[in-house]
Amino acid sequence: MERIRQGRARRDGPPRRDVLRLGALAVPALALPALLAGCGADPASDAGNVLRLSQPGDPKTMDPQKQGDMTSMNALINMFDTLTTRGTDGKLHPGLALTWRVVSPLTWRFTLRPGVAFHNGEPCDAHAVKFSIERLLDPATASPIVELRYVKGVTAVDDHTVDLHTSVHDPIIPEKVSLFGGVAVPPRYLARVGDDGFAQRPVGTGPFTFVGWQRDHELRMRANPHYWGGRPEVDALVFTPAPNASSSLAALQSGGVDLVTGLTPDAAQQLDGYTGVTLDSHTGIRTSYLSVNTLDKGPLRDKRVRRALNHAVDVRLLIKAVLGGKATEVPAMIPRGAFGYDPSLKPFTRSVPTARRLLAEAGYPHGFSTELTASNIDSDVAEAISGLLARAGVHARVNLLDPGTYADRLTSDDHGALGPLYLAASTVWTLDGESMIQSNVRSDRRQSRWHNKEADRLVDIEELAVEPERRRRAFSDLQRLMLEEAPFVPLYQIDTILARNQRPRWTPGPAGVLAMASAEVSR
Repeated sequence: MERIRQGRARRDGPPRRDVLRLGALAVPALALPALLAGCGADPASDAGNVLRLSQPGDPKTMDPQKQGDMTSMNALINMFDTLTTRGTDGKLHPGLALTWRVVSPLTWRFTLRPGVAFHNGEPCDAHAVKFSIERLLDPATASPIVELRYVKGVTAVDDHTVDLHTSVHDPIIPEKVSLFGGVAVPPRYLARVGDDGFAQRPVGTGPFTFVGWQRDHELRMRANPHYWGGRPEVDALVFTPAPNASSSLAALQSGGVDLVTGLTPDAAQQLDGYTGVTLDSHTGIRTSYLSVNTLDKGPLRDKRVRRALNHAVDVRLLIKAVLGGKATEVPAMIPRGAFGYDPSLKPFTRSVPTARRLLAEAGYPHGFSTELTASNIDSDVAEAISGLLARAGVHARVNLLDPGTYADRLTSDDHGALGPLYLAASTVWTLDGESMIQSNVRSDRRQSRWHNKEADRLVDIEELAVEPERRRRAFSDLQRLMLEEAPFVPLYQIDTILARNQRPRWTPGPAGVLAMASAEVSR
């Protein structure tokens, strides 16, 4: 610890706490000793050109079709390929599929890359892809992945051609098979070892092969020398979980970790200026918002109250004071860079007097009390939002949950499991507005807390229409309706922030997915 403190570079300017001291917005900074405490693995225990990285959590499983969270997918995408892939340029590129096209409104055809094999030598052909998608859709698999909800059948036309048949037209099937829904798994190997054996020793087609996994400790992979895309530059890849920033950042300075991912801006600010630590910020698309429970009795059923919340939460101040400027305000849920974003839409004016006037009109001249739930990873943001709401008379007690409990409640069928207000975020990894709103707007979706027939109609258009322009108009109309009815408080799209030592060279795509095949490290 003493060595680390001595390496601290001197910084000029006002202390961060002075910036945060904005009335009720003041948020405690992370304690410096706690942030730098801990130790990493011994780097000398790795042979070869190894890249070690951390992310906030551990994968839930090594079976890519039995998980639906980005933490798991970040690791698995390095062992498993998908039909399409998203490049660092934000565009859709060939993966296991070289081309794709609409054969009819209810059929998408994918032409596969020839000569691809799974890590055990088994061919990855049309029959393997057909098996993979059918396994994903089989109720017995109990997959949480929902992107292929409209796929009703798969046909292997020949060894290198696959047709996906849908019950209704799905305009973004190619985008949906660029990650969760598009993974290929080996049918023969699965038949031999079963689901449990597959999860214990996964076999994919990706740039890295599985070595071993110690749950809550580390996941190890080695470079696939026969990868169709060319052998990765690094010899091995090691993922370690870091539920809080302290252990991973200390390991970064000690050399036990080369790259820290999943950093909040607040945690990143604590590392700014330390010797041997470089912070990289990349424009991201992960979008945060407050979900408002409009269904249960209470003040939030009144749209004047919901609009008051939007006027009270000064998003630009939040970005400046808590996020260090590492985010961009979002006017109406869908972020810049995603299909459906409408630049003509403007966010709510941030005005405490306007918020108080609306509350008085709704019968709450003295405000009211409520509860705001968040993952403890987002504690600073949640506390700051609570402070902003308090200035308008809305006293929102912050309820912090560990990430696992938060995720379980978020994906449960109980729309009230996270209370009246909760802070959430979507990765928007398809770069389509549907990904942002698919689970929480239409009345029949599990996270919907707002039932509106016009919203349902517009969701159907943007999810099913063949013509891109018709989808674009539906997105615009839906966002205008959401601005009027205020079932959410749109916040910001946050930058992807990485902390690294001098060894790694890697650039993430807009969604920040940890696909590390292109990474390089100096020896």
